[in-house]
Amino acid sequence: MEAQETIYCRGHPLVLGNHPTTFEVTREDRLTKNGNCIIGIAADKGCNGLSIEFKQVLSHDDAVLFSRLSCGGVTAEVRSRGSSVLTLDHPTDMVWRRSSFVCGRTIGILSDHVAVTLPKTLIANLVAEKEMIVTLTATRPG
Repeated sequence: MEAQETIYCRGHPLVLGNHPTTFEVTREDRLTKNGNCIIGIAADKGCNGLSIEFKQVLSHDDAVLFSRLSCGGVTAEVRSRGSSVLTLDHPTDMVWRRSSFVCGRTIGILSDHVAVTLPKTLIANLVAEKEMIVTLTATRPG
């Protein structure tokens, strides 16, 4: 089984990209230095805007989430896990986590990248306020 979503967002001059355990994309259109996990703002959807089909595929313990972050000619690929306890109901935020912590903002757990490990060229393009396209592919056996 497989489902795909595309999210459009942009960077901001205050994108720091230095959080050690998460990264986030939000529908909010402003950012402060406290939001050091936020890499994309003004997204066209949060977790609750994802399709039912996508949520159904991702909401299993054997699901895998592949996230492709493309901005200014630089692409990063992130591999995360889904979970049967994901609610995917937050209206503005999507958070990828290195840990297995889950809340309404969580879209992926056990991620192989977090803000601080994303390519510095990607972060530089986001600081320059370029558009980012986030392509999400959720897969699971059977």
